[in-house]
Amino acid sequence: MQIAVAATPEVALPTLEALLKSEHDLVSVITQPDRPAGRGLSLKESPVAIWAKDRGISVRKPVDQEELKLAVSEIDLVITIGFGVIIKEEILNLPTHGFINLHFSLLPKWRGAAPVQRAIEAGDEVTGVTVFKLDKGMDTGPIYRQREIAMPHKATTDSLLQNLAVVGAPVVLDAISAIEANELPVIQSVDGASRADKLSKDEGRIDWNHPAMQIERKIRAFYPAPGAWTTFRDEALKIESADVSDEKTGQPGEILLVGKELFVSTAEGSLKILSVKPAGKASMDAISWINGARIEQHERFI
Repeated sequence: MQIAVAATPEVALPTLEALLKSEHDLVSVITQPDRPAGRGLSLKESPVAIWAKDRGISVRKPVDQEELKLAVSEIDLVITIGFGVIIKEEILNLPTHGFINLHFSLLPKWRGAAPVQRAIEAGDEVTGVTVFKLDKGMDTGPIYRQREIAMPHKATTDSLLQNLAVVGAPVVLDAISAIEANELPVIQSVDGASRADKLSKDEGRIDWNHPAMQIERKIRAFYPAPGAWTTFRDEALKIESADVSDEKTGQPGEILLVGKELFVSTAEGSLKILSVKPAGKASMDAISWINGARIEQHERFI
């Protein structure tokens, strides 16, 4: 079977490696065009493009739907993983077996752009991956395979994505075998369907009137981007990691210093702040920030 992978981020690499080691014929990688990056805004290739070039695999970088159509016209199956492009229905039908997608949730839960983030934020106890056939809907296509895992303790978006990327690779291979055996995918249920909308910077602002446990989940879900943040002395401050604590403080947002430890009061309980990122500065542990900013007892985050 002639297979192409349409992907952009690093989370596609475990599946690409698995395909390369398999009996399947990985003929090309389709990825986003080079983008400006860094202070000099020089053009930078996607992680997937770099991976493919290092292994002598053809790389296509379509700039529009017409170029994408050409890239898949003679392919048996296309696998998408974080490709970042909405594909027209007419193109979905061009490959012999269409397109399948590796999605980082247990569909129909968390359809959309940020399934990992929303699962962490919601406090889900289980998560997983789904391989399904793409259709014109938003992650609504019929399912070939799923695999469930327990939500790892203290998972962040970054760590959970890496975990699920590894979990998903053999699931993709299993789905390909199902396709080769002419197995029909199972229509998705509408029960339990939910949306995983993309995170925004404004949404990352912490409301200290919420319970500590809810805020701590938000911090992990929004790490590393766009980040959970608050305001201190009229400047934005990202909170990058924290622990739920029973330490008594005061009104929501009020700071309490206990030795070299920083606590913030919430509507229920408090948070022990572990690391922060002040505006225009590098990430640092809470102790370094306390010393540098000369925090006074009972100041507040807003």
